[in-house]
Amino acid sequence: MTTVNTEKLSSARFAEATDAFVEEFTASVNFDQRMAQQDIQGSLAHAAMLCKIGILTEQDLADIRRGLAQIQVEIERGEFIWSIKQEDVHMNIEARLTDLIGIAGKKLHTGRSRNDQVATDIRLYLRSEIGVILKQLQRLQIALLDLAEREADTIMPGFTHLQVAQPVTFGHHLMAWFEMLSRDKERLQDCSKRLNVMPLGAAALAGTSYPIDRFMTAELLGFSRPSNNSLDSVSDRDFAIEFAAAGSLIMMHLSRFSEELVLWASAQFNFIDIPDAFCTGSSIMPQKKNPDVPELVRGKSGRVTGHLVSLLMLMKSQPLAYNKDNQEDKEPLFDTADTLINCLRAFADMMPRIQAKRENMYNAAKKGFATATDLADYLVRKGMPFRDAHEVVGMAVRLGLQTDRDLSELSLAELQGFAETITADVFDILKLEGSVAARNHIGGTAPDAVRKAICDARQNTLQISVN
Repeated sequence: MTTVNTEKLSSARFAEATDAFVEEFTASVNFDQRMAQQDIQGSLAHAAMLCKIGILTEQDLADIRRGLAQIQVEIERGEFIWSIKQEDVHMNIEARLTDLIGIAGKKLHTGRSRNDQVATDIRLYLRSEIGVILKQLQRLQIALLDLAEREADTIMPGFTHLQVAQPVTFGHHLMAWFEMLSRDKERLQDCSKRLNVMPLGAAALAGTSYPIDRFMTAELLGFSRPSNNSLDSVSDRDFAIEFAAAGSLIMMHLSRFSEELVLWASAQFNFIDIPDAFCTGSSIMPQKKNPDVPELVRGKSGRVTGHLVSLLMLMKSQPLAYNKDNQEDKEPLFDTADTLINCLRAFADMMPRIQAKRENMYNAAKKGFATATDLADYLVRKGMPFRDAHEVVGMAVRLGLQTDRDLSELSLAELQGFAETITADVFDILKLEGSVAARNHIGGTAPDAVRKAICDARQNTLQISVN
């Protein structure tokens, strides 16, 4: 039968009990218990180090390992009793450990404080979550590469100011999204390097008088090194802010993806079909198919950005070293990680099943004089200064507007009326296929360039490393 120690472990100094409301108000166990695995992991490493330097006996270490293993099982089975009286995940586990193994449990906290303990737990937690996020991000990147390869020849309008600008391929457009995610991956990997520094051993703020071996503990926990300054170790939350900033950029990118998917799925664009499994209907309008997943992801971007601002405001006025304010760092971090994982998963699941409506995309690209720049470039190659070519094409566009025709639909005689150097070969570049095929260079929209970019991406940019 699982029991719980209801005697507060840090109450000896006080002459009266904590007010019941204050006790609940200041407790964090309701949300920081999700770091229980990391707390146990840190305690096991700390205990091994204490045994090495002679603070714990081999029997103490064996008892601690046995007790923490039982606690881990109780937590996994949902049998562990969390108590607000013990305030947080650290004191709850320590109290239960003492219940189970007696005096050895009371020795475990030697040479450490909850200040360096929680700083270590958060770093361990975020390191693990970044690994999960990177895997979901990789899934989405692979899905984008597969879809881009499938649509490498599909012509669609490229937009600036949401106005038809030049023809591009759908595959090229998808690879733009891929590039955004590649930067996101690099930021997370870089963030992971900075957070992978161990604060354990800083104790409350000044270090400890015990002859601890911080390098041993860092190695056991997989940290690259111990931190350099005890004051900074317990009060630093830069790594959390950096994670939230990287997360905000990911969500901003997903929001941009979402906006385009919502537009493209509308009857006005009708470029794509989003699978039914990722949409819902209307309670009153039976014809509706609402793109709820992209819309919700677009909305969730705001909450992650809000968490970033919350963390910045949390830290902006704090003096060294640790302050109770820092209890407020966990919920924004937890929700940021959860939101990123869920949104990336939803997109990674949805993207392979998106269907391009190729004919509609092609017809849309024929509108808005998308090959006007190609005509200007053609005239430049014929010897005309670009500014003069720009004016000539502008006049040709005006005729097209007046007669409701695309440039490719004007006759050779009409085009020659604007520039005598124009010959019949002009129609090769005024066609959409000719326009996209001409941009066959690194970063260009030509199908061959897109396929080369996809091949390079598969070979060079999908390796995940979190350390």
